[in-house]
Amino acid sequence: MNLANVDLNLLYGLHALLEESNVTRAGERIGVGQSSMSATLARLRRQYGDDLLVRVGREYELTPLARSLLPQVRRTITALDRALGRVSPFDPRTDERTVTVASSDFARIELADRFGQICAEAPGIQFDLQPLPRQAIVADQELLTYDFVIAVPGIGFQGESSTLFVDHYVCIADRHNPLIRHGSISWEDFCAAGHAQAGFGAAHHTPVQRRISELGASPHVTVRTHSLVQLPQIVAGTDLIALVPSRLAKRSCSATGTVAVEVPIGRVELIEALWWHPSRASDPATQWLRSRLTGIEAS
Repeated sequence: MNLANVDLNLLYGLHALLEESNVTRAGERIGVGQSSMSATLARLRRQYGDDLLVRVGREYELTPLARSLLPQVRRTITALDRALGRVSPFDPRTDERTVTVASSDFARIELADRFGQICAEAPGIQFDLQPLPRQAIVADQELLTYDFVIAVPGIGFQGESSTLFVDHYVCIADRHNPLIRHGSISWEDFCAAGHAQAGFGAAHHTPVQRRISELGASPHVTVRTHSLVQLPQIVAGTDLIALVPSRLAKRSCSATGTVAVEVPIGRVELIEALWWHPSRASDPATQWLRSRLTGIEAS
């Protein structure tokens, strides 16, 4: 192969097209217009003898060949950037950037100390903390909307992840709720009770909701909220019950006059994980932030 005829810009164009699955967004990503990006796609289609992107409805999807190329292209781009010195050194003491994180309010509270420590070590970093997206992230390029997403496994997207902490669910109720007998609640009373429930859209069924559904039960939800943190206050002084992480119960039961008992379906774990798009895996700033948030030093 004559390396003089190799166009590295074509490789960067291929990388953007495969990750974005969209001609316009790919062009914006590498700083070229839509017509130039379309011409790049046409050249790549001729080179590979494959459409690479096919229109499905109003969106594009990768062909099987394109999907097989993506991991190889990512590795090649990473190696090429390092060889060309395009990976900027990261110094947390001087770097300035905004880091976008989507999570539940419960996760934000639990990780507040870690966010605070990062801000102390890197004063130029600002966090933009957003709620979890209510629509499912059906393709990993949609994960590029955020620097990180903090969520439970099993909600659909295919990014890379690392565990932040593990908890389990408990049932909370007002301390005078007649359904709580001898520090527990029966399965029959659990199913008959009115529930207050935190929902985050169809994309985010919690592990305990999935377990209850597997058992064929459909609790009567009287109050819905988008906030886990609000649930103890909602059930206080009522006959409602709610399912919350045990860490939240420990923080709030005493102040709200509620009690926590075991869920009558056995222990259900809650694993909060940090998710990121694979294309950011080798970014020095992302690696540093991951190490601080997870407590695991980057390799």
